[in-house]
Amino acid sequence: MDLKISDLKISDLKARDELAVELGNIVSEAGQTIMAVQAAEIGARRKSDGSPVCRADIKAEELILARLAAIMPDVPVIAEESFAPDRGAAVPERFLLVDPLDGTREFLSGHSDFTVNIALIEAGDPIVGAICAPALGQVYVAGATAFRADVAAGGRVADALKVIRTSPVMGAGLRALASRSHMNPGTEHWLAQRPVSDLQRAGSSLKFCLIARGDADVYPRIAPTMEWDTAAGHAIVNAAGGCVLGLDGSPLRYGKKDDGFKNEGFIAWGRKPVG
Repeated sequence: MDLKISDLKISDLKARDELAVELGNIVSEAGQTIMAVQAAEIGARRKSDGSPVCRADIKAEELILARLAAIMPDVPVIAEESFAPDRGAAVPERFLLVDPLDGTREFLSGHSDFTVNIALIEAGDPIVGAICAPALGQVYVAGATAFRADVAAGGRVADALKVIRTSPVMGAGLRALASRSHMNPGTEHWLAQRPVSDLQRAGSSLKFCLIARGDADVYPRIAPTMEWDTAAGHAIVNAAGGCVLGLDGSPLRYGKKDDGFKNEGFIAWGRKPVG
């Protein structure tokens, strides 16, 4: 398929959805690679920032970079495991963010809520995203529209797509999500100040997908994250009818090179909050 990525316009809704499906196939294939890594071969170690990395991260990223180079050779890629914080080049208008295994702690602990993430950024906004939760047999993609596909890791997503939408926030209370591995006092305080009727703990970018499909209302993260942690989920939430806001209330932005591509915190909402 000739996607003409270099000519893709934000206003070309069909092209964005077609690219989302292609990225969905890539994250699905990467998910299959992760699932094929046997426990004895995981080889976990700690990076300089203390976060874990394992053989599954590396193999998945190698596959993703090869696939992206084949379909989008002229679009720069910023990927977690090969990221160089001192890279000198300016951030381009259009680039890709890749997290080959989001939720490495969950993966190493035997939980099922880890994901593979790819997002296309245009002028600071995530306009296309794809997430695979390989242990759950789920793929989420979004360009102009958000979709879910229930397919085994490695499966192609086009024939299984179902449109997903966020749910209106109900007056009885917020269905909130929080990180299983990264809960912190700031997030606890934020939740304590709101009418939360249900709190679910989960790992990885899957929390964005739960909001996009209408199973939760809000996901606060009052702590730093990296742009590749949030971009794909942000694109999917946006396309499903929600929004992801920075702590100042403005839309979360991408390409923050001077900050090391770090987010200071965010709130993901199923519907834009009023007031």
